[in-house]
Amino acid sequence: MQDMTLIITLLTITVVILSIVIIALLGAVTMVILKVNSISKNVDAITTNLSAATDWVNPAKVFSAAVKAFRK
Repeated sequence: MQDMTLIITLLTITVVILSIVIIALLGAVTMVILKVNSISKNVDAITTNLSAATDWVNPAKVFSAAVKAFRK
């Protein structure tokens, strides 16, 4: 009977430790996903700015903007 109590106690401790580890891993994965989301928003803003800047490298865009400015 004493062996059975020891086994149940050890299994209970093991389940509690595994539950804590699983909760910690879920928290870590959530934090990583939030960080990646933040980085992807920054990359999206950078690529938008870069595409707007490269759009002005096109001479046709520059001349059409100049023509529009002088027509006003």
